[in-house]
Amino acid sequence: MMNAILKRVCDIAIATVLLALLSPLLLAVTLAVAFTSRGPAIFKQKRAGKNGKPFTFYKFRTMRLDVDPFGPSPRSGADHRLTKIGKWLREYSLDELPQLVNIGIGDMSLVGPRPLYVSQITEWNERQKQRLLVKPGLTGLAQVSGRGALTREEKLELDVIYVEQRGLRMDARILVATVAQVFGRKNIYEERYSKMECIRGEKVSKQQRNTD
Repeated sequence: MMNAILKRVCDIAIATVLLALLSPLLLAVTLAVAFTSRGPAIFKQKRAGKNGKPFTFYKFRTMRLDVDPFGPSPRSGADHRLTKIGKWLREYSLDELPQLVNIGIGDMSLVGPRPLYVSQITEWNERQKQRLLVKPGLTGLAQVSGRGALTREEKLELDVIYVEQRGLRMDARILVATVAQVFGRKNIYEERYSKMECIRGEKVSKQQRNTD
């Protein structure tokens, strides 16, 4: 209980300080997104929060308005769905900064499993659903353990491990690792979505080798 209170106090304090310090950058990005592509600068979408409760998730819009908002994540900066500055925002994780507001109002935490679509809950097994026992985070164990290089199943397992082992020390380590990763710009884009996708890919490659 005490850890939960301290975590919330840290969330509010850090989010408030960051919003104040980064306000010029937030304004600049807002104007850049608004003036370089058609549509609102802030992208809003319902995501699954603690205990699966939906909340409105905010981020800077990096994709064009005419694309499916529930489509697969871009796999490279060359994805035609990205706006002129969308690639740049994603590669430096600047598109995620509006979630500091989500943290301030209590929908999210600085550290926790990343908020996924509400519709995805039905795809998870009972162990994977344990990720919903805590608030989703701006960053998490999966994000500093491979991020886009991990499959969906690997990320879900790391989310559950975080829930099982969570604590202020772990949160601090994840935050430090996140800063290093953002500057390193590693594993930004999804390399493979799921294990089944990898298996299908391996089968196709094997069939191609057999026909060569």
